Amino acid sequence: MSAAVSVEFAAVVVDIREESRVAGRQRWQMALDRTEFGAGDAGTLEAVAPSGVKLVVPVLAVVVDAAGEVWHVVEKPLAAGTSVTARVSAV
Repeated sequence: MSAAVSVEFAAVVVDIREESRVAGRQRWQMALDRTEFGAGDAGTLEAVAPSGVKLVVPVLAVVVDAAGEVWHVVEKPLAAGTSVTARVSAV
């Protein structure tokens, strides 16, 4: 059974930082100009590449840093300035 989408919103990627390597796979954290994701949420970020190809990036986790900024953990980051359609999944 797949997860249902509970919230959908538009946002822009404003910052990206390297998180870590987990089991040989690189992970990144991306900040958005606005978010409806909370700690423990998962979902997807969708964007359209300049070539017209639709990109779907799974959000693996969400973390909040000491400054209160929300970071979306992904394996393939999108460039800062990219407009996305974000979907928060409810399990």
